[in-house]
Amino acid sequence: MALLTGAGIVVKLVLILLGLFSVVSWAIILFKFFQVHRANGESERFMDFFWKSKRFDAIASQVDRFANSPLTVLFNEGYGELKKVVETDGKSEGSALSTDLGGIENVSRALRRATNSEITRLEKYLTFLATTGSTSPFIGLFGTVWGIMTAFEGIGKTGSASLAVVAPGIAEALIATAIGLVAAIPAVMAYNHFQHKIRVLINEMDSFSTEFLNIVQRNISGK
Repeated sequence: MALLTGAGIVVKLVLILLGLFSVVSWAIILFKFFQVHRANGESERFMDFFWKSKRFDAIASQVDRFANSPLTVLFNEGYGELKKVVETDGKSEGSALSTDLGGIENVSRALRRATNSEITRLEKYLTFLATTGSTSPFIGLFGTVWGIMTAFEGIGKTGSASLAVVAPGIAEALIATAIGLVAAIPAVMAYNHFQHKIRVLINEMDSFSTEFLNIVQRNISGK
């Protein structure tokens, strides 16, 4: 604390900025941890329930149990669009779901839109972690360089280069680099962790979309 309070105004501003970066990063890390891990866990349970169920309407009545899973969003969008297409085809032709642009392609587009929306939601705030991880060491280095410049300026004024004169100024300067690393390392580790988890969810969403369309097409072919 003595080193922090004794630092120059520029170094103090750097330390305050890095402190804010660190606090916000940890808030994002905690939020994303619960969000992403809930999404992974509920997605696994939803897929088990999905394959055990025989009817889409039965699944639709239970999706609220898996509200944190992105797969339920895809299912709701795909099933909602499927019902619209079936109703339209039934009114206009009295036939099964068509495979032209007014039929199953609408379902496919709805699934793609839902997937993109969920990816955006899951990746929200991760940019800040990446920014913190990449810029904090340089901000800390700037504070260190400035502090060392100030220390050498003090040496020039006093005319003494003894360790007792140099060491306190250098120590104050190096605090900025240390705080920069403290802010950056957790942010980088969390960013990589969440990116991996989100990639797993993206693959699950792609697989679910493919399986959903395959089920629809098989039901159409069987009619």
